[in-house]
Amino acid sequence: MANEFREPPRPNYDYDVRKLVSAYERALTNIQAQLNSLMLSDFERASILAVQAHIAATLKELNGFTAEWTGEALTKAVTQGSADAIYALGLASTLQEATNIVKFNRMNKELVKAAIADTQADLLAVTQNVERRTRAAVRTATSEMMRAHMAQGVSGTATLRRDLTKRIRKQLGDAADTSIIDASGGRWKLAKYTDMLVRTKMMEAHKESTINEAVGRDVQYGVISRHGAKDACRNWEGKIVKLTPDAPGNYPYIGNLPRNEIFHPRCAHVVSPVRRPDRLPDDLKKLNNVN
Repeated sequence: MANEFREPPRPNYDYDVRKLVSAYERALTNIQAQLNSLMLSDFERASILAVQAHIAATLKELNGFTAEWTGEALTKAVTQGSADAIYALGLASTLQEATNIVKFNRMNKELVKAAIADTQADLLAVTQNVERRTRAAVRTATSEMMRAHMAQGVSGTATLRRDLTKRIRKQLGDAADTSIIDASGGRWKLAKYTDMLVRTKMMEAHKESTINEAVGRDVQYGVISRHGAKDACRNWEGKIVKLTPDAPGNYPYIGNLPRNEIFHPRCAHVVSPVRRPDRLPDDLKKLNNVN
């Protein structure tokens, strides 16, 4: 039988992700510089208010950039997922041709809107968390400075700075950067968390778009990509999965796969649709016990 399987190259979103992460890093550097400036003002109230206003403006600008980036990046991921499905099914001779003929079906129209809204909400929560933590850190640092002044007197200012500056500066810096706590209680640096979040969102949007495009064309199976993974993903590479739970055959449904093994956060695997598993290349048929 003829081999009907074509596997497109895995998507690479490094440029897109780096563009957003760089914006977060610039904002973080700006915020930390503002927080450090408080050390030179003895935490005067006017200085505190000015710094807080500057931080709020920095985060507002970041949120505006993020909203624009999210719309472009998630639309790109959904478009590429659809194009990859079209190419894999042999409906276009090249990926560029497949991209040119992409027209979102109803499912993918809804997917784009949901993916953008979900990602924007998660990123907004990040910046809101940064603002809350920096405000709390400023209040704590101000209180410590005031107590130290009261205990040591004005003549103790030099000693105060020597004893407290390093510790308080670290507290203020950490408040902005160590700002994300995940469900397991782990702390994330801002850039690493942002990278993980948006990379995961883009790959998830790509996968869901591929599935939607395939199912919309009455294709019920897919094959998980292979690229020599070393973690638990390796057990799923090249495996056939059902794209709909009621598809015939003894294959696992993609929606039931364990997330700690495949399609986990930052996972680079994708799924490529195939209309007939019995027309896969021999190595994939052997791997999946297809006669």
